[in-house]
Amino acid sequence: MATLSPGFADPVLAAQATFRGVMDAVARPCTVVPLIDTPAAPPPLCAAAAAIALTLFDHDAPVWLDPPLAQVSDVAAWIRFHTGAPIVTEPAVAAFALVSDPAGLRPFRDFAAGTLENPDTSATLILQVTTLEDGPALDFIGPGVAGRATLRAAPLPNGFAEQIIANRALFPRGVDLLFATRGSVAALPRSATLVGEV
Repeated sequence: MATLSPGFADPVLAAQATFRGVMDAVARPCTVVPLIDTPAAPPPLCAAAAAIALTLFDHDAPVWLDPPLAQVSDVAAWIRFHTGAPIVTEPAVAAFALVSDPAGLRPFRDFAAGTLENPDTSATLILQVTTLEDGPALDFIGPGVAGRATLRAAPLPNGFAEQIIANRALFPRGVDLLFATRGSVAALPRSATLVGEV
């Protein structure tokens, strides 16, 4: 195994800034929010997803890696070393999923959706995308949205629109999505409702 790349240069300040960025994205669905400080990370883990991992993961939050990430031992080692998070092979028990190939992602139903009593036990899926500006336009309404908000992430999981509709029907259960690319993040919480043609 190669020498592990470092985490944040200033762990406390960078984690605080990243946390604020992620929370801002969640509060304003589909809005692209810049992440001020992103670390070096073992490929194919991108810097923005790595920053989110360093900020949100801990020893109580099991993490599932999609096959392209799981095949690179340095990725799991980097996550364990910097966050203490356990790596799991079953998506249903993961608090977080890191996804480098959204088009090949397993169905949302394979991940924890929480329960009516504890909807906060659902999974957050962190999808690495190539763009948050040039993908197909999908409009959403819901909390935090003034009028409509447009998501333009790509690539997206297969059957994305249908899966989002099914996920919304589970509310207050359901997974939450974060999209990470080139130092930016956007969010699609389970409360967002897809509108228009699908």
